[in-house]
Amino acid sequence: MILRGLVSLFGESKMKSTLQRDIKPLSVPESGVRRRVSVLGSTGSIGRIAVDLLRAYPDRFVTESLISGGKNVALLAEQARCLRAGIAVIADPSAYCELKELLAGSETVAAAGYDAVIEASGNHVDLVIAAIVGFAGLLPTLTALRAGCNIALANKECLVSAGYFFMAEAHRLGVSVIPVDSEHSAIFQALLGANHCLPERLILTSSGGPFRTWPLEKMKNVRPDDALAHPNFVMGRKISIDSATMMNKGLELIEAGHLFDFSLSKIDILVHIEQIVHGFVEFSDGSVLAQLGAPNMTCPVAFALGYPERLRVRSPRLDLMSLKCLHFDLPDEIRFPALRLARQAFSSGNVATCTMNAANEVAVEGFLSGEIGFLDIIETVSETLDHQATGTAKTIEELIDLDQCARDYAQSVMKKHLRP
Repeated sequence: MILRGLVSLFGESKMKSTLQRDIKPLSVPESGVRRRVSVLGSTGSIGRIAVDLLRAYPDRFVTESLISGGKNVALLAEQARCLRAGIAVIADPSAYCELKELLAGSETVAAAGYDAVIEASGNHVDLVIAAIVGFAGLLPTLTALRAGCNIALANKECLVSAGYFFMAEAHRLGVSVIPVDSEHSAIFQALLGANHCLPERLILTSSGGPFRTWPLEKMKNVRPDDALAHPNFVMGRKISIDSATMMNKGLELIEAGHLFDFSLSKIDILVHIEQIVHGFVEFSDGSVLAQLGAPNMTCPVAFALGYPERLRVRSPRLDLMSLKCLHFDLPDEIRFPALRLARQAFSSGNVATCTMNAANEVAVEGFLSGEIGFLDIIETVSETLDHQATGTAKTIEELIDLDQCARDYAQSVMKKHLRP
């Protein structure tokens, strides 16, 4: 019933995205009025940052729901008790009894299972931090959007797989979609000072990942522990691997295209090893606005939580004098073909972008479990894209079916690359 309701809602779309600045901004809460917030993916890396910020500002925020797509019951219960959340939900239905026991005597209601995740996601609040990783976060985030909640979007797969539907519905409802990815947050912040002038070019930055200078021959022997060691950020396992293959930047290209209604031909990537400049916007007069900050995720999460105001947070301050200089370079698309695949997929339509995302999720899991090698991740994605049809899916139901078909085919492709 839940799926059918969403399919009915998002059915025949005009497939028209919208410029982010066309969506009305969040209103500033009246003095003494707390902003009601829910966190989807509260036990993940972004979710934990959001919870810490909510804990630091009890006078500014009240927590309605904490939802975990993982299995960390103890952390979820601890978060719920600290924030006095209205409801705590864990996706694993077998964890219900443990969660209920851990919350006994508290003000928080315990729930478990996917239906409970969807139901809690539909509770109307002022702002939802959407940080469930992967395609699994799509329906909960769409449900929150449909409930009229403003979305602080940390789940890039929502836009990669269903960006046209997502942004068109946000525009129809007049709901704000505030990017949490540091690069998209940087672009968003730069555009706030643009006085509605159209930008000519967007530039996202990338650390280049841990294998930025490695030759292809050496990359064949990369182990999961090597790939999980990001040079600047502490991130979840999936996004760390995506950073190492630069698929993360490919996903962010597509995300930026939808968020800002921009052609990918006018969105560039620069490798910037210091990760101090997070994004640039270039305008028709040659002016360039950039957003700078220390390489951590606290700032973009705090910006999304407090927007349009800024929270005062205890994050590292930028010391330009200690840096002396910043370095930029072009990404090597021979060693990191994920960027090329992402551009091709975006130009082919949402069937291809949905397929790319699904195949990548499967291949990353295969690498982390030791089934396939590091270079086999992108090879699996490429072969799956070659097999799947291109074009435009017109309903969310089609995209969900496509996602499953792509996963099944990617699994079959991986069998050819299985390590002995």
